[in-house]
Amino acid sequence: MKRSALLFFAISGVLLHGAEKKAPQPNPIGYSDTPPIYPGSPWKVHDIDRPRPGAVKPGDKPGAAPADAIALFDGKSTAALVGKNGAPCPWKIENGELIVEGGDVWSKESFASCQFHIEWKSDPKTAGNSQKKGNSGVFFMDRYEIQILDCDNNLTYADGMAGAVYGQTPPLVNAVRSAGEWQTYDILFTAPRLEAGKVVEPAYVTILVNGIVVQNHTKLLGPTLNRRATTWDGTFADKAPFRFQDHKNSIPDRFRNIWVRPL
Repeated sequence: MKRSALLFFAISGVLLHGAEKKAPQPNPIGYSDTPPIYPGSPWKVHDIDRPRPGAVKPGDKPGAAPADAIALFDGKSTAALVGKNGAPCPWKIENGELIVEGGDVWSKESFASCQFHIEWKSDPKTAGNSQKKGNSGVFFMDRYEIQILDCDNNLTYADGMAGAVYGQTPPLVNAVRSAGEWQTYDILFTAPRLEAGKVVEPAYVTILVNGIVVQNHTKLLGPTLNRRATTWDGTFADKAPFRFQDHKNSIPDRFRNIWVRPL
């Protein structure tokens, strides 16, 4: 009895001690008594009143378009694309893939700074070498080409390789898969900053080829040109369409899953 009584009082004491503990307090969701994040800033460090970003539902699988993306090609329709002088897009769809044949095409909408995604494939049986093998390109704002090329055992000049800013900056590495496999480009493009149409801050680009960084906030030297140097001379538009190049390969390249998020 004596031992049982002692055990009873010991357990009771533990329970009473636990009951006296305060319930856990919720963690602060912000502060109003912290300093500004920099002198003159309207926002304090961890400011409780600072607007919070809205939610965006990611794609259902890697590479799929997030909820706020604009589809330029979804495997079903070319309605977001046009041919030369606004004609209907001449490229055909086969098995949900866009066949790069019939001349260059443009997006109907104009864009500036953006996040961009495209998947492309060249045919291993395409005849030719160097720039005559699986050649295409994506032109941001109709002026700045990111090169598409079959660089699987295909020697060419460095600033014309896949992932290059064409004619300007080679990729950090050759990150292509074998010809005949799908290649993925994920690109962050920062449009040039303008004042009265003149460039006061150049464009920049970050590029991942198949998940590998090949351009890291690379500064553009001007519009991309073939066999000529470039500058930022002249006037420029605030926005412009994408252009997708048909380089007349012996077997056309194929595109799929093209989307963009304006930034």
